[in-house]
Amino acid sequence: MPGQIKVTLKKSGIGRKEYFTKVLKGLGLTKLHKTVELPDTPEIRGMIQKVAHMVVVED
Repeated sequence: MPGQIKVTLKKSGIGRKEYFTKVLKGLGLTKLHKTVELPDTPEIRGMIQKVAHMVVVED
């Protein structure tokens, strides 16, 4: 079983392309400063990489 990774939304998706808001919603980040714990998989890492400028990641 893969480890867990904590992701916190630090910048809003408002005013950005729809693609970014869909990726954030897919990660479960709907509000500012919300933190979610996700499995550390390559798919999740790829999604985080697309919105890296908007989130903070803790291992």
